[in-house]
Amino acid sequence: MAIDASLPRVDTTEDEETRVFVASQWRLMWWRFKKHKMAMVSTGVVLAMYLVSAGAEFLSIAHPEYVETNLGYLPPQGIRWFDEGSFRPHVLGLSAVRDPVTFKKVFTPDPEDKIPLRFFVRGFKYEILGFVTTDRHLIGIPAMPGKPACDLEGRGAKHDCTPYLLGSDKLGRDIWSRMIYATRISMSIGLVGVTLSLFLGITLGGVSGFFGGITDTLIQRLIEIIRSVPTLPLWLGLAAAVPRNWSILRIYFAITLVISLFAWTEMARVVRGRFLAMREEEFVMAARLSGSSNMRIIFRHMVPSFMSHIVTIVTLSIPGMIIGETALSFLGLGLRAPAISWGVLLRAAQNVQSIALYPWMMVPALAVTLAVLAFNFMGDGIRDAADPYG
Repeated sequence: MAIDASLPRVDTTEDEETRVFVASQWRLMWWRFKKHKMAMVSTGVVLAMYLVSAGAEFLSIAHPEYVETNLGYLPPQGIRWFDEGSFRPHVLGLSAVRDPVTFKKVFTPDPEDKIPLRFFVRGFKYEILGFVTTDRHLIGIPAMPGKPACDLEGRGAKHDCTPYLLGSDKLGRDIWSRMIYATRISMSIGLVGVTLSLFLGITLGGVSGFFGGITDTLIQRLIEIIRSVPTLPLWLGLAAAVPRNWSILRIYFAITLVISLFAWTEMARVVRGRFLAMREEEFVMAARLSGSSNMRIIFRHMVPSFMSHIVTIVTLSIPGMIIGETALSFLGLGLRAPAISWGVLLRAAQNVQSIALYPWMMVPALAVTLAVLAFNFMGDGIRDAADPYG
């Protein structure tokens, strides 16, 4: 087919340049961020973890506090999706015998005992958003004729009611369900802690860089004093001062406050440096001449001008707070049972002998590693996208 030469040609290069020229800063950042494949994958992992945190009750199989001591240290039961060429998700039942030499209970899969799995089954009751009560769960073992009904009220987790996808701990509690609940607490501590440190860093750093003088000197000396103290011993001392009789919620906010109070200094220095460079700019002078107050100039005009840098610092700060909470809980100075976090779960893996015999107890360490790497790669992508000289 011949091409009509009289038709006007579309200059795609000119259209692309026009589109880039009129694009906002955030749109330009998004276009560059999409080119960072590892950052995009890491962002998906981070979003998936927060979705898991939001739907922890729905995704869990058993109540995290269900105890069945007869099933302690049960090995993981892998899901078999097909049976005789048909899609029939199931797990194999396990028969337990006591080793006469080591007295260790040995679980052996029984290929004849196929326990079916179903989606959207009934389980323990929970509340959605605090007011909608339901008992539906993503996956589980349905009620079967000829077998006793599952205990759904927390008095026990029977083997014929709960598939142990990641095995069980010493008390026979389902590690899969406890891991999901631990994700909610550990991931939320990073967000809450960063929010507090972000507020302190922007406020004190902004005041220090904007006003200067004696105010700047006092704030900078305070930052130097805080940064000169070793972080881990300081966390240990403050966490050890938390009373043992406090509730889980109070301990949660205390640990978050301890971590965030000493994480704002880096943010404050970055904000101070930006403010020192911008306070003589023309748009700041124009805001002053128009009668804007100092707080309005700081938070309405100056902070938004380098918001991309703040977002980068935030994404790179969250992993440090997650590791801080995990380390404190692992050492027994942070969150404590019955609270469930990655650090609390890893306390059960302190014994080298336990790791050698029951390697699935180290699964929370994989979650911590995945979360930290995902946040770091995402932060690197945002930093590269926000670089005006890149």
